[in-house]
Amino acid sequence: MKVVIIGQQDFGKGVLDSFLARGDEVVGVFCAPEKEGARPDPLRVAAEEKGLPVFQLPSLKDARAIDIMKGLNPDIGIMAYVLQFAPQEFVTIPKQGTIQYHPSLLPKYRGPSSINWPIIYGEGKTGLTIFRPNDGLDEGLIVLQKETPIGADDTLGSVYFDRLYPMGIAAMLEAADLVMAGRHQEVVQDEEQASYQGWCRAAESKINWHNPVGFTYNLIRGCNPAPGAWTTLAGKKVQIFDARKHEVRTFGAVKGKVGEIASIGTESLFITVQGGQIEVFKLKHEDGKKISAADFAREHSLVVGSAFGV
Repeated sequence: MKVVIIGQQDFGKGVLDSFLARGDEVVGVFCAPEKEGARPDPLRVAAEEKGLPVFQLPSLKDARAIDIMKGLNPDIGIMAYVLQFAPQEFVTIPKQGTIQYHPSLLPKYRGPSSINWPIIYGEGKTGLTIFRPNDGLDEGLIVLQKETPIGADDTLGSVYFDRLYPMGIAAMLEAADLVMAGRHQEVVQDEEQASYQGWCRAAESKINWHNPVGFTYNLIRGCNPAPGAWTTLAGKKVQIFDARKHEVRTFGAVKGKVGEIASIGTESLFITVQGGQIEVFKLKHEDGKKISAADFAREHSLVVGSAFGV
C-alpha cells in the first residue's frame, strides 16, 4: 500500500519503520516543525535518512498541506502521535481515508495525557484505539481497540514502553490492513461513556502529602517518568520517581507527621502520608540529577523528621 505518515517523535518513527520493514511504500511524511533548541525529531531524521519526502508545515490547515497530500496520492493516511490539528479536507484525501492512534480506550480519556490519567485515577486497565479522525478531539469512529491491564505497581513508563508502544505500532499495521481490505467496522463512540482530561504537567503533578496514600502513590507512578510527581524541600523542587506504597489499617499505626521522613534506609526513605507511608527509591532535586534515595538523603543532610512540601 502507498502510505503517508503524519506524526512525530519516537512513536512516529516506530510506525514508519514498521511499514517500511514489511514492504509498504511510504510516499511522504508530515511532521511538526521542531521548536528552537529542541532535539531533532526522530521521525524527521529517520525519514530523511531513508530519502523520503518530509514536510514540516506550521499548520495542516494550510492550502499547501492539502495540495501536497493530493499530489502524493496515497492509499491511506497514518496518524502516529499528532499534536497538530488535521482538518477533514486533509485527512479524507487518501483513497481509504486516514486512521489515527490514541493511547486510551476511547471514548474514555480523550485528550493529550491519556496514558497518565488512567494510572493516576487507579484504573485497572487501559488500552489503545485506532480511529477515524474528525474535527472533534479524539471523537471519531472507532476502527480497532486493544486492552492491557494496569498492574498495582505499573508506572507510566511500564504501561507505555512495555505495552502501549509496541501494541500501538502493531495495531496501526493491523488496522491499515483491515481498512485496505474493506474488512473493518467503524463504531460510533458512546458519548455517555466519554471523558476528557487535559495535560498532566507541573500543576497537575504536584504532591499533596495530606492526600490518602493510595492517591499519592497513583500520582507518583502515573507521572513516572514524565512529568515527574514533585514536592519541595527547603523551597526547592524535588521530583519523586520509583516508589512503593505501604498502607496501614490500624488507628495510630502511622509514624510521624504528614510529609515528614519517618525512616531512612540503605536503599530508600519513607515519607508519611494519610493512611500510610510512601517508600521512595529515586528522587531528583531541581539542581541535580536523578539519584538513589540514600544518596539524596546524604547530599541534602536529611534525617528522620525532615519534611517535604513545607
